Amino acid sequence: MTLLFVGILLALAALGSPLFVIVGTATALCFALFVPESSGLADLLPMMQNMEGLLTKQEFLAVPMFMASGAIMTAGGIARRLVDVARAGLGWLPGGMAVAAVVACMFFAAISGSSPVTLIAVGSIMLPAMTQLRYPENFALGLVTTAGSLGCLVPPSISMLIYAISTSGSVASVSPDDMFLAGLIPALFIGGLLSLYSIWVGRKIPGERPKFEAAKFGRAIVDGVWALLLPVIVLGGIYGGLFTPSEAGAAATVYALVVTMVIYRELDLKKLYATLIDAAALMGSLILIIVLAFGLNEFLALIQVSDRLMDLIREMNLGPIGFMLLVNLVLILVGALMDSISCTLIFAPMLAPVAYKLYGIDPLHFGVVFVVNMEIGYLMPPVATNLFVSAAVFRKPFGQVVKAIWPTLAITCVALVVMMYVPTISKAAINWKRDVAIYESFPWDGKATQVAGEAAPAPVSAATDLAGLNAKAFDDEDETPPAPASDLQGATLKAMAAFDDEEEAPPPASVPAAPASDLQGATLKAMQAFDEEDEAPPPPPSAP
Repeated sequence: MTLLFVGILLALAALGSPLFVIVGTATALCFALFVPESSGLADLLPMMQNMEGLLTKQEFLAVPMFMASGAIMTAGGIARRLVDVARAGLGWLPGGMAVAAVVACMFFAAISGSSPVTLIAVGSIMLPAMTQLRYPENFALGLVTTAGSLGCLVPPSISMLIYAISTSGSVASVSPDDMFLAGLIPALFIGGLLSLYSIWVGRKIPGERPKFEAAKFGRAIVDGVWALLLPVIVLGGIYGGLFTPSEAGAAATVYALVVTMVIYRELDLKKLYATLIDAAALMGSLILIIVLAFGLNEFLALIQVSDRLMDLIREMNLGPIGFMLLVNLVLILVGALMDSISCTLIFAPMLAPVAYKLYGIDPLHFGVVFVVNMEIGYLMPPVATNLFVSAAVFRKPFGQVVKAIWPTLAITCVALVVMMYVPTISKAAINWKRDVAIYESFPWDGKATQVAGEAAPAPVSAATDLAGLNAKAFDDEDETPPAPASDLQGATLKAMAAFDDEEEAPPPASVPAAPASDLQGATLKAMQAFDEEDEAPPPPPSAP
């Protein structure tokens, strides 16, 4: 059956079938071939109900809204104005045009939320400008291709929305607005490293650099102010409590329409119609991929892949350091072989709960690291989306694009390793917002944490609940619990701990060993008796 399964998928791939066809076929074959108790289409009903629930989530509604706003801004001249602001403000630096390309990519990624769209919109302007100023062609090509992938991290990122959707309902779920804020500093970190690399290369570029002109910079800002305001409106509205991430997508779309059609007047109704048709076609294929991938996740949950994966990792005895390293190597490999959205939908629900429950790794930190891996997946051959987009848009051989991105890809990988083991980079903004300590250390000791979701042993949990109920009762009465009750509680806890210990021998024969549940019942009755004001506590039970 396994050979049949692999053979069918390879045949579909060889025929050039769309990705959603391959994912849908894989989902159907998994239920048909590997679920023996499957009795037909009726077994797929819960999966369809889960899909319906996904499509009605507010987080999911933000995806088409941000995709529409990005398409409108790309067609309406927003990218050109952002590039003009970056060139006027940074062109005087060594490698200033390259730094301007990185900054423009980050700003446009914050507007469009998409890496390929950012690469097309900004790269098509900046690459010719950089080569005209005698920047090495491969350097310019690799830089804009890599900087375009920052759309994965810069909020509002569609990749982050997909991650939040894929982990919803699990113990490691995260909210989209927290993911947006957590990704901001990592995006600036990677963008800063790329800018430093650009300055280092720019020192060797021959020719005189343009001087900074305040008047020219001011005119560029005035012309591009409406484009520059969009990230402020979107993020300010989310964190100011004006609207949710899904409502922010709608606000961004309306704002984009007003700016491009009324203020800049570079988008008419005919062009708008064609733009929205293209965005709808892309969104339609994305919805199918997401829905079918969630069906595959239903199968993986049915065969308890997450539990088996957790047991396997326990047996490997990796510790959090080795676990994070292994996960990132696997994600980079998988991201190089499949679409990043499908990779997120399939692997995030499996890996995020394991990281949280087994090692206590913060879900937001793990989410940011996961998304950075997907950013690298956009650049890692052989199935890297941005590499194909770059080769098609700039009309360069695919092999040249692959060769060009290696230096900037290496910088991104170094940034990933730093972020893996320094959670403060991804948690600083969130911790500041929550008014807690900004610094957060990595769990180096390698011990699984109970607070990460592992349930405590039942008898101890029962004793703790019993103590809590007793304390609540005393608080309601405004009384101080008498000493005998306190002693009895302590004795109960000790007895229950003794019963929970499998290695410990039973009590001596002279004292009858009651089950823990009977002992709890006796304790409750005794405590109820203590609460009555006029009644004395019952005498202690005597041994037979």
